Amino acid sequence: MMTDVDKRYGLLNEVSGIEETRNPQRQRHLPMGAAFGWVTAGWHDLMVRPGPSLVYGFAVFAVSLVFIWAMFILEWDYILFPALAGFMIVAPVLAVGLYEKSRAIENGEQPTLGAMLRVKPRAGAHMFFTGLLLCLLMLLWMRAAVLIYALFFGIRPFPGLDHIIGVLLTSPMGLAMIIIGTLIGGLFAAFGFAISVFSVPMLLDQQTDALTAMATSMAMVWNNLVPMLTWGAIVLALFAVSVGTGLVALIVVFPLLGHATWHAYKAIR
Repeated sequence: MMTDVDKRYGLLNEVSGIEETRNPQRQRHLPMGAAFGWVTAGWHDLMVRPGPSLVYGFAVFAVSLVFIWAMFILEWDYILFPALAGFMIVAPVLAVGLYEKSRAIENGEQPTLGAMLRVKPRAGAHMFFTGLLLCLLMLLWMRAAVLIYALFFGIRPFPGLDHIIGVLLTSPMGLAMIIIGTLIGGLFAAFGFAISVFSVPMLLDQQTDALTAMATSMAMVWNNLVPMLTWGAIVLALFAVSVGTGLVALIVVFPLLGHATWHAYKAIR
């Protein structure tokens, strides 16, 4: 006899595009709208005992504010925008506790904040190694942004956040830097997204190594390009909302996307 949890997850799996028979890494038939199903399934997980997820989101919000405050104190405000963009590269590692909650709900278990914080990935230390590689990629992205600025404006001091927008939009050099910086940043973003979006849930769920997980994640993204482009647009839009609210919306947006990412992984794997 099916329990209420089984019935509910049968419905969620149908919404999120999960099939009983999967062809690993080769599913190319998921519709573009599957990404919206993942968000719906993620919202359901968020609403199951929402307290732990919201506490998790508040912790990410608080840590983010501390980092931004430290940047201004240390006068590193010139890397603020690259750092905000780079945050999306390491976010999958920060969301591992949210994946654990979704996994627990899927298995009919009671999710708790303690279990989310003490999560033990099946891949063991490879999760740490993956996080380290993603952090290095984020640092490389920020360094590339500084070099791009230096190539266009030389060793001129950073004019500050109050004036940089005007400098970029009213000068030929500024407009050229926006174009080149966007192209290079887009390459970093696409690569970081491809290797991280499924590798961290996979390391939680399976016994595999970091490089295999990242390569498999890239294959999953490439072989399901249409729904993943939609998913990337949703993530970007919700993150933009978070930035527009001074990161306050991150308290809800981060756990929502974390839970939804787990359903995306289960749908595509």
